[in-house]
Amino acid sequence: MLEGLLIGLQTAFSIQNLLMVVAGCLIGTFIGMLPGLGPMSIIAIMIPVAISMGDPSAALILLAGVYYGAIFGGSTSSILLNAPGVAGTVASSFDGYPMARQGKAGKALTIAAIASFAGGTIGAILLMVFAPALSSVALLFHSAEYFALMVVGLSAIAAFAGSGQVAKAIIMTTMGLIMATVGEGALFNLPRFTMGIMDLQSGFGFITLAMAMFALPEALFLVLKPKDLKGDDGKIKDLRITKAEAKAITPVIGRQSVQGFFIGVLPGAGATIASFLGYAVERNIAPKDEQEEFGKGSIKGLAAPESANNAACTGSFVPLLTLGIPGSGTTAILLGALIALNVTPGPRLMLDEPQIFWAVIMSMFIGNLVLLILNLPLIPYIAKVLAVPRNYLIPFILFFTLMGAYIGQNNATELLILVGFGVCATALKFADYPLAPLLIGFILGGMMEDNFSRSMQLYDGIAFIWERPMTLGLLAIAVLLVLLPSYRARRARARAAGVADGD
Repeated sequence: MLEGLLIGLQTAFSIQNLLMVVAGCLIGTFIGMLPGLGPMSIIAIMIPVAISMGDPSAALILLAGVYYGAIFGGSTSSILLNAPGVAGTVASSFDGYPMARQGKAGKALTIAAIASFAGGTIGAILLMVFAPALSSVALLFHSAEYFALMVVGLSAIAAFAGSGQVAKAIIMTTMGLIMATVGEGALFNLPRFTMGIMDLQSGFGFITLAMAMFALPEALFLVLKPKDLKGDDGKIKDLRITKAEAKAITPVIGRQSVQGFFIGVLPGAGATIASFLGYAVERNIAPKDEQEEFGKGSIKGLAAPESANNAACTGSFVPLLTLGIPGSGTTAILLGALIALNVTPGPRLMLDEPQIFWAVIMSMFIGNLVLLILNLPLIPYIAKVLAVPRNYLIPFILFFTLMGAYIGQNNATELLILVGFGVCATALKFADYPLAPLLIGFILGGMMEDNFSRSMQLYDGIAFIWERPMTLGLLAIAVLLVLLPSYRARRARARAAGVADGD
């Protein structure tokens, strides 16, 4: 192992591979800022370029740099425009955008850059130390465990609801679960609820839905509220974070980097789920007064998903490199690139081709440092986007929103779906309904149904719930997450009643 590590270090620090790291990070960062053009699209486009190099380690380092660079840069449009660049940065907009509206765009981008760097670096350390052992742990998770994990995610939905909005959050989650049923079913592979529209056979596109829930309502709100059309003064305030703020976000970054990495290790989980769960966990464990700040510009609410999604990106390389199993759609494309380069990922990759295995891991340390060096000096210039008057921003937001939705599915029906859902989302926003739970229900609903169907087929019923201890344990955690908020509320009411009675 030590010999392979030394070979990997030598390979990663070659001039060619260092240039590949910088090129991948630059391409990924700028592509990630554009809504709809996520890492999957750009990696698919760049595979011929990577193959033409002929060097598998350089090709994989370039594509890996694009991957975590896109996640790193995707937070920019989420924070500044409320238009998530990639799916994994949707949760970053919950508190990042309110901070930008409060004149703290520079601080929000600084926190995002630092949290992303820390998450990616901690994830790379964990990958280097635990990759061989974690490959066997990932194999323990079957369809039943994934179903239970999705239920845990849904049980934490209250974290995305404002004060007194739990009922509304449940309604929106249910709507998301219903929307996830559109398209071909997991059990019979027959189209459902498509109304005869061929383009709906594969269901609604996630990017289209994300744009409809966040970016389009923002543009419509600017039209409906002309008094908000004036831009900021262009001066960047509060670029630095204070010692108190650094102290507050440090444990959040540490926790979510570790949690995000382990979620990323699980095939099929990925950065999006890691960011949502990271946000939910931090809100649930925060003190009562800090819980009220989530969704209104909380620095913890921004640091949590940014750390988790970058760590999850690194974690997703565990099943890819050690088992040959793609952990997400992006790593599935990377798997195809590896096979095209005549590299067989799996348990023997570390032994047979250590220069590839360790060079990719070492390049992650270099890449995260490059991303930090590239992004921090640019923050004052990037944040000046907010100095542009809003009436100029409206067509800009609409253009990238429509372009992102079209490119995501490559059909014009997505544009109609985007506009329809965007108008509905704007009405729901006026009615003070939280939009994030709908998106979470949609993401988790499809995965939950697929894994539940497979588990039912394997066990000929629901016996898998009590026959698999890990599944039962995860479902017990979900029940606790549902009951804990009501228990806390009951205790608070009892305490308040005791004080009123003079106890």
